Amino acid sequence: MDIKKFIEEWIIASNSFNTEKYLDFYNDHAILDDPSVGRKFKGKEGLREYFESYFIGYNTQTTIMELEIKDTDRAHLRVEFTGDFPEGTIGGTFDFKFKNHKIESLAADLI
Repeated sequence: MDIKKFIEEWIIASNSFNTEKYLDFYNDHAILDDPSVGRKFKGKEGLREYFESYFIGYNTQTTIMELEIKDTDRAHLRVEFTGDFPEGTIGGTFDFKFKNHKIESLAADLI
């Protein structure tokens, strides 16, 4: 699995607000933990809620700032978010765990 390419394509799907394509990057029972919103989102329906609320809802665009590939199953991504939220621009991180060439778990946070 080419993690760099995978993450670049995940960002493209996110920035194009393509919900179905975005969800295709995740395993069916994936978990996204985002303490900045105080919740864990489980499975495709939870991920849909997260994406539609915080990305589509705020017109969020994500720019890759730095990618650290830790091993064949884990990566750390630092990003910059811009959108229709009070800060206008804010930093963030994602810690990925992959299984079967998809996202198994994702820890998201604002910095």
